[in-house]
Amino acid sequence: MANPENEKRLKNRLLVWFGEKFGSLMLRFFYYTNRWEVEGENHYKFALESGQAVIIAAWHNTFLTVFMNLAKKQFYGMAGNHYPDAEIVARTGKKLGWKLIRGSSTDGGKEVYNKMLAILKIPGNVVAITPDGPQGPAKRPKAGTISAAQKTGAIVVPAAGQSTKRWSFKNWDTFYLAKPFGKIVQIYGEPLIFDKTDNFDDSIHRLEETLNQLEKKVRRRVGMETPS
Repeated sequence: MANPENEKRLKNRLLVWFGEKFGSLMLRFFYYTNRWEVEGENHYKFALESGQAVIIAAWHNTFLTVFMNLAKKQFYGMAGNHYPDAEIVARTGKKLGWKLIRGSSTDGGKEVYNKMLAILKIPGNVVAITPDGPQGPAKRPKAGTISAAQKTGAIVVPAAGQSTKRWSFKNWDTFYLAKPFGKIVQIYGEPLIFDKTDNFDDSIHRLEETLNQLEKKVRRRVGMETPS
């Protein structure tokens, strides 16, 4: 009788092999055959030119758009340690020109957070974060983004993106993947600064409202919502 654990390990190894082999190629095809409209890049570029560190924050559901728009820039992103999903993300991200911090708020905890702080204390570094990831609840920021900005002085640049043609996948969130040959709208909002003296709950609410408004703007631009 076949051993279920051995079958599972073999399946996972095959998934990682397939993901590493074809993941970056598929994403390039899906995203780079689209026509892109990108606004607000000056917000993070100006900060970097001024010698600041930057946190780019986007909701989990559309993070792939940000991920692909910023590919090849050697920015930092987060990837967990859970096998095989996180391994596929890490290997694909590396091929697409990302530096990966392995772990998350639920996987590695304090050690991962300290690594991120050390990176953000170096002028000119960029870390991309999903404030509601990796497991939700959707569109409710966790404390890490605000705390990291307050402790390091990094500015937070909110971001949102969406495609006119897309697939959606439902788990704890509705995650979007762009289809080829559409139009992608990617917007970077004005920088947010969180001082150590700022009220923490107010800061969380400010980030949440900013990301929600930016997402609504993008959704209207791709025809997912009509102006209210």
